[in-house]
Amino acid sequence: MAELLYFTGTMDCGKSTLALQMDHNHKARGRRGRIFTSNDRAGEAVLSSRLGLVAEAIEVQPDFDFWDHVVNELTQGGRIDYAVCDEAQFYSALQIEQLARLVDELQIDVFCFGILTDFRATLFPGSARLVELADRMELLQVEALCWCGERATHNARTIGGEMVTEGEQLAVGDIESNATEMAYEVLCRRHHRRRLTQARARATLSPEVLPFGGAQL
Repeated sequence: MAELLYFTGTMDCGKSTLALQMDHNHKARGRRGRIFTSNDRAGEAVLSSRLGLVAEAIEVQPDFDFWDHVVNELTQGGRIDYAVCDEAQFYSALQIEQLARLVDELQIDVFCFGILTDFRATLFPGSARLVELADRMELLQVEALCWCGERATHNARTIGGEMVTEGEQLAVGDIESNATEMAYEVLCRRHHRRRLTQARARATLSPEVLPFGGAQL
């Protein structure tokens, strides 16, 4: 039986790397699939990993219809055994339902990868619908770390090193950006609640406790 799986974690925990590895493993067994993504940091129609791995992908725009796209390919003689869907948090709830339909009616395995919550610790619509519909949800085992050394559980948006909590939900950025630009940082819940980013901690704490000195704040 085909399955709808959701692999999730914070930024910088290896989601895109795993997505590419998943595609490689299934191709090596003779299966044929498609890679989809949305708003990848490397640009349109590409799936990229911070390790430097890159693959061509189909860009999922707001009006993209997974069901129509796959059915059109199949009726033209194409073969699709599975779909790798990166940045699934950016998909709409309707698009997630279309993916579930591919699983249930066409027996196509769908492997989704994404983050659960945005910089305000609020569920993305796509992630929320995946939590409701997925056959199985797996938390990635590669743990991203907060600057304090604890497991990172939240994604923070920063501008000039300061955490911000207002703005559009979808704003593409990376964890490696110029300090004066918008960027993202992963934090533990405690420091996300206190808006204590690494840059702010460096400015206010003794150097002896940074970055993994076990400061109790």
